[in-house]
Amino acid sequence: MSFAGTVTFKNAAPLREALHVAPRHLIMVETDAPYLTPTPYRGRPNAPYLIPLTLRSMAETLGTDASMLAAQIASNTELVYGAWDAEPVTVDG
Repeated sequence: MSFAGTVTFKNAAPLREALHVAPRHLIMVETDAPYLTPTPYRGRPNAPYLIPLTLRSMAETLGTDASMLAAQIASNTELVYGAWDAEPVTVDG
């Protein structure tokens, strides 16, 4: 269940309600770049550097510490995509 910058929009109460009922072990965050830029940068192109704004808004909505939510989301992300390899993947294998 991935949440993008729209969770920061004033008119996104239903999305924030969905965040409240979402099991924490399923929550992720995304940019949907270049669209759905979080407030206060709405209207500009979205990019990965804005993820912290979305995450902080999500933490505020959930009434939790942003660093705790970030750790949970990092764990969720690793479960979905796997751990980063110590060695980069190469063409040779």
